[in-house]
Amino acid sequence: QVQLVESGGGLAQAGGSLRLSCAASGSGFTANAMGWYRQPPGKQRELVATITSAGSTTYADSMKGRFTISRDNAKNTVYLQMNSLRPEDTAVYYCNADIMYSYASRQYNYWGEGTQVTVSS
Repeated sequence: QVQLVESGGGLAQAGGSLRLSCAASGSGFTANAMGWYRQPPGKQRELVATITSAGSTTYADSMKGRFTISRDNAKNTVYLQMNSLRPEDTAVYYCNADIMYSYASRQYNYWGEGTQVTVSS
């Protein structure tokens, strides 16, 4: 059973930066697409960015130019570099991954438990 473990959240000032990490742990799997979503207080979960195993990326419009998603396939880890943070970026950030087990014929989708990011003005 794969687990996604996020780290790197915390408190930042407006205009500052934070870097989130998410490592997929377990054995006998390949991580296909990985991504980050967020859920602001009182709102629905929304897409932040995704990245395929080949490195193709997509971003929500409001994050383009400020956030950068990357990954290390050897470590099954995805990163989110967040720059020029705004108070409206305050949210719980969740890691997401499509996992293919070596014994399976389809992939499975997993979520991390989330990490809090708070941006003060």
